[in-house]
Amino acid sequence: MSNALGETAVARFEQLQGDRSTFLRRAQDASKLTIPALIPETTGTAAKLKTPFQAVGARGVNSLASKLLIALLPPSTPFFKLSIDSLELMKEGQEGLETEIDKGLRVIESALMNEIEISNDRVAMFEALKHLIVGGNVLLYLTDNGLKVYHLNRYVCKRDDVGNILEIITKETVHPQALPDDFLEMIKKKENYDAADFDEDLDIYTCIKRYGDEFKWFQECKGEKIPGTDGNSKIETSPWICLRWVRIDGEDYGRGYVEEYQGDLISLESLMQSVIEGAAASAKCVFLVNPNGVTRAQTLAKAPNGAIREGSAQDISTLQVNKGADFQVAFSAIQRIESRLEYAFLMSRSIQRDAERVTAAEVSIMANELENSLGGIYSILTQEFQLPYLKRRMHMLVRSGKAPKLPDKIVKPKIVTGLQGLGRGNDRAKLVEFIGTVSQALGPDVMKMYMNVDEAIKRLANSIGIDTANLVKSQEQIQQEMQAQQQQQLIQHLGPAALGSPLMDPQKNAQAQQLTEETNANQETV
Repeated sequence: MSNALGETAVARFEQLQGDRSTFLRRAQDASKLTIPALIPETTGTAAKLKTPFQAVGARGVNSLASKLLIALLPPSTPFFKLSIDSLELMKEGQEGLETEIDKGLRVIESALMNEIEISNDRVAMFEALKHLIVGGNVLLYLTDNGLKVYHLNRYVCKRDDVGNILEIITKETVHPQALPDDFLEMIKKKENYDAADFDEDLDIYTCIKRYGDEFKWFQECKGEKIPGTDGNSKIETSPWICLRWVRIDGEDYGRGYVEEYQGDLISLESLMQSVIEGAAASAKCVFLVNPNGVTRAQTLAKAPNGAIREGSAQDISTLQVNKGADFQVAFSAIQRIESRLEYAFLMSRSIQRDAERVTAAEVSIMANELENSLGGIYSILTQEFQLPYLKRRMHMLVRSGKAPKLPDKIVKPKIVTGLQGLGRGNDRAKLVEFIGTVSQALGPDVMKMYMNVDEAIKRLANSIGIDTANLVKSQEQIQQEMQAQQQQQLIQHLGPAALGSPLMDPQKNAQAQQLTEETNANQETV
């Protein structure tokens, strides 16, 4: 199947390869200095990769990727909240229901976090972040089977002038047995295809293109569309997420973080190679024998340990490489470069405890550190990864029937980053601070008069993700308990014999009315 221009997927892929070649070469150069297997120049398991002389680059990439992963997808800590648009709620005539709606949203948030926890998304995202740091580009595909990562050498793309994706083509190799049998039989009948081609892996191209407010895609092999591979989705819930590290207007691809520090990495690589090779030469033990002396070199070479041979000690000397001063200069330069790289890749800072669970405060501090150190790249990732990822996950949850469909105008997902903290812990802190301020400034009596205690308790519980069902008493339960207590006090005052008599009716007994009022007053005071 060809596109609107009459081109096959392979022709279009090769056409867009030219724009990608420069960025791919830069990514490969950065990979050589950090993790060579990440974006190799040659593909295949038999490809021989050169190991760098220094490990600072690899350690820096892994360290930065780990911190970004914890900040973007923190374990056991919500990094988002489903917020309510109060104005839209008023338009729908449902004002005053914020607490009840928020309680329901908390249940959906819990279900969504559970789906993320049991998936392989963090493993795949760690790989994707390393590609972003080194190569500056990565493509994600989120389906029910999990998160799939496409490296820069496996896809091409086209963007508009503001950076929105217009077209993506991926390239994969699969065994012919993975394709539908009827499709294989169809292409075998074509004269220009050799039967021997089907003994080896075939190239599969996935074409994704934007049409208005949605993406449509299909797969192609040997210039023919594969049946049953059509798909489409709204842009905001698309399974395809194309990420860039640093965006530059007018460019279809991004630039990696390693590229910004490539000079230091190249210098460190050269210095470490010189030091290692020089140290190996210095460690080599070579004896020199005076050719005009009485000691023979052959005699010395054949002599076992502890042997007695004729000769003169003055005829023998040891070759020494007196490069200690030069080594010190190299070591000093290496230390300065390593210090700069450790600072750049956040290896010199330790804000995370060595623990299985990471608190929301730690995640917030880490997010702020990443934001300040990386020049806003964390904010970019929250908008270009976290929000699309979350919307896609919510769409999958609704589609599976595990959550109801939420009104888009009233309920919107919100990513809270930086100094504001992450998740609902920030809401709890604000609520506690507000209640404490009112109580201290105006006094407890004024707070009881104007504060809805029942509503405050529910909001505190929702802010920390606690289900209040059968935990917090309802107004009906409180009223029933108060009436029972009043009745008990009346019985104690009037005696058991008055139970069920008209004396217990406040309308007929002024004393009962007085006791009821006193009881109510005591309850308000308490």
